[in-house]
Amino acid sequence: MGHEIDFVNVSTAGLETSPHAEALAGLRANEARYFKNKYDHVFATVPAAETSEVVAWVERILAEERGLVIASPPLEVSVADVDGIDWIHVFYESGLGLNVLYTRADGGKRAVGFKLPDGMDAPEELNSFKWARQKSKLAGTIRGSYFVIKGEHPRS
Repeated sequence: MGHEIDFVNVSTAGLETSPHAEALAGLRANEARYFKNKYDHVFATVPAAETSEVVAWVERILAEERGLVIASPPLEVSVADVDGIDWIHVFYESGLGLNVLYTRADGGKRAVGFKLPDGMDAPEELNSFKWARQKSKLAGTIRGSYFVIKGEHPRS
């Protein structure tokens, strides 16, 4: 199951090497609160090194769909199966949070979302994206962007 993320007592555990550890921890806690409130799902993370096959799957989607390579190393990963949807979250040392929503059924929603916490500039590789802002009690102002996944990328 990994390390359960507490959205009441926000912790930087697992994110300490990020220059944006506090803001990234708030972003991660914001995701945990969303999943608890929307799906009654416990949001947990594991070190990215322990889920290299999941990180490789995310990297493959980014490369094949948009020619993207995230320059920053991944720190933590959350893998969830909620209502027939694979939800993968990757939290990067740069402060970037990325999620992949991949409905396994044909015709379902599939997208990649990017979130940036307060104080973080968009990584150079994501400069072509337009960013919307949202307020979060846990993460301050979050900037987000996304793209729809058009190809087939089943997880093995």
